[in-house]
Amino acid sequence: MSHITLVRHGQANTAARDEVNYDKLSDLGHQQARWLGAHLRDTRAHYPRVYCGTLTRHVETASSMGLPEPVRDARLNEIEYFTLAQLFHEQHGVAIPTDREGFVDHLPRTFAAWADGDIQDAPESFEQFETRVSDALHEIGTEGGPAIVVTSGGLISMVVRQAMGLDIPSMARVALAIMNTSMHRLHPIGAQLSPVLFNATPHLEAPDRQFAQTHL
Repeated sequence: MSHITLVRHGQANTAARDEVNYDKLSDLGHQQARWLGAHLRDTRAHYPRVYCGTLTRHVETASSMGLPEPVRDARLNEIEYFTLAQLFHEQHGVAIPTDREGFVDHLPRTFAAWADGDIQDAPESFEQFETRVSDALHEIGTEGGPAIVVTSGGLISMVVRQAMGLDIPSMARVALAIMNTSMHRLHPIGAQLSPVLFNATPHLEAPDRQFAQTHL
């Protein structure tokens, strides 16, 4: 049975505080992707269909994994979280965090405000994000053999939300949990795509690689 495997990009520029500067892999991000690509080859994983977003970190991850040239689709791009966070700060005085612990509180608050329409002039509405993700996954579908999709954590959390009917706080917790170069698999069960794998990093499980199990 054909399935879709979503992969979060490798570690990006963690020192960045805007969209442009964040959008490139760190040296560790390239290494994470190389390890994942080697794991897929070693396990003879078969993906005749390859997709990614149009962001630099997506393209670089697919390249370092050694995947064939992917179909690039802007609907698979991440939300502009730094932009949303800046607008949230300007409009509501909510400070932008500087570490992962700060994001544990900040991300669900930002998602909730965005979904409620409380962040004005956002690059896209929450509903537009929902729609583009749903449309992209529907078009990729399961015809033509297994597909691998290199994308971002926020988009993966939306896919899980749609598959499992999650509320916004639950979607935010999913987004916070997703590790760089983790794999997430969807199988068709009946008429729906259902998660059968979440946040898997077998290529980073060896003791000498556990340092590379990053979230930011």
